[in-house]
Amino acid sequence: MVIISYDISDDKKRRKFSKFISKFGHRLQYSVYEIENSERILNNIIMEIQNRFELLFDQSDSVYIIRLNPNCQVLRFGYAKNDESDMIFIE
Repeated sequence: MVIISYDISDDKKRRKFSKFISKFGHRLQYSVYEIENSERILNNIIMEIQNRFELLFDQSDSVYIIRLNPNCQVLRFGYAKNDESDMIFIE
């Protein structure tokens, strides 16, 4: 499972990204989605974001992808790539 959270300032880019993500999961909050799928599909989603959307992001946009597994891997795109602080999850 992954949690995808985004903050995209441009309305057109935000709608396009939201429409893409909504095909795979359900919305938890306005800009937060939960996606439960196979590892292959999750990897395809990440590749699509890297290849299609990352080129469109500017320094005011950020996307967090949080893999909820034993390693809790956090991937950052856009401005979020500059944030290297660790996240702590409490169960």
